[in-house]
Amino acid sequence: MSEVILQSTLTCPQCGHVKTETMPTDACQWFYECEQCHTVLKPKPGDCCVYCSYGSVPCPPIQLRGAGRGHCCAVDAHVS
Repeated sequence: MSEVILQSTLTCPQCGHVKTETMPTDACQWFYECEQCHTVLKPKPGDCCVYCSYGSVPCPPIQLRGAGRGHCCAVDAHVS
């Protein structure tokens, strides 16, 4: 089993700003505000969090599952 990577570099799709962040291990991060253009990022359809949609590394639950991307949370209601 591979070690879980906790650092992911988010890239804003609006302005291209990149920033490396530490991902939470106990919850999905559904929103992230770009510090440059202030766009609020939300997961793309089918992704569970902003790291799976815009990060260089998917979130820890998806890494542990080892099945690529998809839903890692019990609740789907966050994607509207």
